[in-house]
Amino acid sequence: MATWSGQRTRLTMLLHIILFTSLSKAAKVMFTTGTDVDGVTRDLAANRYPALYTGDYGDCMGGNSLFSISKFDAAYYADNMTIVLHMDGTSSLRNESLMMRIAVDAYGENRFDKIVNPCSLNIASLCPILPDVPFRAWVEIRVGPQQIGGIPDIAYEIPDFEGTTRVQIFAGSGQQEAGCFQAAMQNGKSLSHAYVIAPFMGLFTMVAIIASFSTAAYGISVPHMRMHHAHSLSVFIVFETFQTIFFSGALSVKWPSILVAWWSNFAWSAGFIYAPPFVQSINSFAGVQGKLGHVDDSGPIIINRGEHLVDKIYGRSLMTRGSFNATDPWRYEWGGDPVAPGLPLPGTWSGFPATLAAIGIPAADAFVSGLLWFLIAVALVMFAVIGVKILFDGLAKARLVKEDRLAYFRSYWVGFLGHALLRTLVIGFFMLVTLAIFQFKIRGSVGAIAVAAVVFFVVLMGVTSLVAYGVWCRTRYGTFTITKDRAVFYRSTWRVSIILETRIKEHNLEVKPFLSIPVYRLRHNNHDDDYPTVHLDQLYVKRFAWLTARYRRTRWWFFAYYIIYSFVRAAFIGGAGDVPLVQVYGVLALDIVNLAISAISKPFEGTRNTAMGVWILGLCKILTTGISIAFLPQLKVNRIITTALGVIIIVIQGFTTVALIILIILSALSSRLSLLRNQEEFTPRWLDKVRIRYFEKMQTKAQDRWKPPRGLVLKDDEIKGPTTPPSPHFSVTGVRRGSKIEDDFDGSTVYNSQQSLRGKGRDQSLTEQPRGRHSQAGSARSRLSTGSLPRTGRASRMSWSSRECADPALLERPDSTLAKRLSGITFTVTPDDGSSMMTRDNARVSAESTTSHVRPQASYRSFRSQSTSRASSIHEKASTPTPTRETFGLPALTRPSTLPEAAEPDE
Repeated sequence: MATWSGQRTRLTMLLHIILFTSLSKAAKVMFTTGTDVDGVTRDLAANRYPALYTGDYGDCMGGNSLFSISKFDAAYYADNMTIVLHMDGTSSLRNESLMMRIAVDAYGENRFDKIVNPCSLNIASLCPILPDVPFRAWVEIRVGPQQIGGIPDIAYEIPDFEGTTRVQIFAGSGQQEAGCFQAAMQNGKSLSHAYVIAPFMGLFTMVAIIASFSTAAYGISVPHMRMHHAHSLSVFIVFETFQTIFFSGALSVKWPSILVAWWSNFAWSAGFIYAPPFVQSINSFAGVQGKLGHVDDSGPIIINRGEHLVDKIYGRSLMTRGSFNATDPWRYEWGGDPVAPGLPLPGTWSGFPATLAAIGIPAADAFVSGLLWFLIAVALVMFAVIGVKILFDGLAKARLVKEDRLAYFRSYWVGFLGHALLRTLVIGFFMLVTLAIFQFKIRGSVGAIAVAAVVFFVVLMGVTSLVAYGVWCRTRYGTFTITKDRAVFYRSTWRVSIILETRIKEHNLEVKPFLSIPVYRLRHNNHDDDYPTVHLDQLYVKRFAWLTARYRRTRWWFFAYYIIYSFVRAAFIGGAGDVPLVQVYGVLALDIVNLAISAISKPFEGTRNTAMGVWILGLCKILTTGISIAFLPQLKVNRIITTALGVIIIVIQGFTTVALIILIILSALSSRLSLLRNQEEFTPRWLDKVRIRYFEKMQTKAQDRWKPPRGLVLKDDEIKGPTTPPSPHFSVTGVRRGSKIEDDFDGSTVYNSQQSLRGKGRDQSLTEQPRGRHSQAGSARSRLSTGSLPRTGRASRMSWSSRECADPALLERPDSTLAKRLSGITFTVTPDDGSSMMTRDNARVSAESTTSHVRPQASYRSFRSQSTSRASSIHEKASTPTPTRETFGLPALTRPSTLPEAAEPDE
């Protein structure tokens, strides 16, 4: 019986414990002070990870609260529909009774609102509040489906939940607001991963920089180097894409929180890299004042991040947080800290300050931070160019690379350094101007405004002066005329196209227009017909290639227009934030006009630059700004709908980023082909045909000849042509005679009736060799082996070889025309009997009839079928034997390197 009585007693005690625990769980509101801790209740709240919880918090009274809060954490547990609030701090109030209002908002709507009285709930530290006495409160509130059920279930899963928790404290008999604190809520999922995405994007940006620089530095023929450089992806376009995505958040609209988090991944491209010591050092100069917590000036100590308020009861820091510990229920992983000085109140996502707050940079620090990181980038560019020069000089001296590897770059490295620094200035032009104008708008400290004014003046005047000087240098030898024309709209296969009326008349095209509008064209007429084109003018390329290198021959002036467009867009984004309607609609209209001008002019020579810089980026700007109209505060669109529209913007900008990465990879591969252009044997061999087609297309693009768009044909009278062709005939205007063994002189005699018509300056510009380096011609002559021949036979020794040429003049650059710079065949003379006859530029053959056609040949493809034998003919036909080069006394052609310029040595 004793045993049964003891067991019954223990069973009764166990049932009492279970019943007490159940009643404790059923309580709707539970408060505890620092001396009254219900470890069981808090174990239920802290031992689980909440569905929603708060992050950093701030004072929603603008710094006028009479409370200093060291901890403000709130959470919502979806499994049992419980709201938990933990708040610690001090106050300067004396013997005041308090009332607290707890409100939870989600996606622009109030989801929970409750007023509680700390005194009626036995919170000794808050009833009444005493000065210099720390208080600690833990609140657990059970809610019903009607109170919190308005939050959609998907909100707990999508990244960057948009919601806030606000606590208002009323004191005194008049119930005046004595404190207000707000924190943004989150669900633990976010698109902001700047520490991962930013290095990933930076890696691809570095690949684009290396590919662009290598194509500009490799080679010795300036026009040829420019041609290959024009087809690499522009680093300016890479940074413009990233900056466009980030500065989308500079519009003064109320953004969805998911967009603000997404844009933080691209902040590095605009000069915003968060480093706490760096930001804190800028705060004092930029006029950012205040501390991370707040209390009234008459109150006790201020609680800051990094400082520790020693709990008088437990003797430990209230700021310490870690994983849940059953013996210490105040410790948990979720929660936030006081917001940094200068940052907006958490839970507000309006305008550029909210975009900057996502990366922890105050709006007042924006210009100074961007300027300093830009100067760091300039220094890195300078050290990189100098480092490459020193590296290759050291490798050449150590005989790890050939002596003349990158000879032109190593000889003119100062010019390359100047081009790199000026190009960096152009890349940072939009960013610097936007931030300077933004600094003028928000005011700030006198020092920050003064620096912004100086930088704005220097950058704006410097870049525009250089651009104007570049235009003047190219157009000073001619006159400008304004001509009237008409833009003709017609329907093509799948779109509406535009063509000028002068083009239709000039090329006798057949067009069926449905609309035409008058336009005026500004044209420049050069008085010197022999003046080289912009990309063959070596002096101009050396001075202004950083502006014109990637544009077409007839669109070299496009850089001047784009600088103006960038400045106007920066003025709208940085300075029109006080009038959101003007800012948003102005940027949208400007981007539409820019896309139209860029699409019509097609400024870039490279296809990848056109695809990215004109179409993809242009459409991304228009779609982003157009959708952003829905975020204007005046429209008051539902926040759930704005979040869905924000996801659409992220998809658009995500596809833009993916397209950019793909084009960077393709640019790196094509740049590799350009660097191997002097190799006759290319591996893998199946890629050799691709390389040939790429080089042929590159030459065609460099000539920039207008051709009718698809769908337009010539009129019938031009298609039919003449009915009775004249008799075929041709004339030979120049022949180069090779030396023979019986000649008593060394060398060769050149008879050329048009030798005096050649411009010496132009020829010399195309054959300029780097100072202090071995030219390719010299290296070729050093390889001649004639020691075993008589003196009179040495001059013709190499005419017997299919690999080299004895005449040094044949190693020089041909004419300035791109087609004549091609090694090998320049023209094909086709008589009416169907036979073909080919000759080099030195033996010019001109046709004087319509049946004997003289046409340019593709130099790469025409040599694939040639024999390396001296006796082999260039072309053979079954019916009629083809005249060979020996017919004209010329040495046999050899298989050239793929690029018609003096080759750099192969490794």
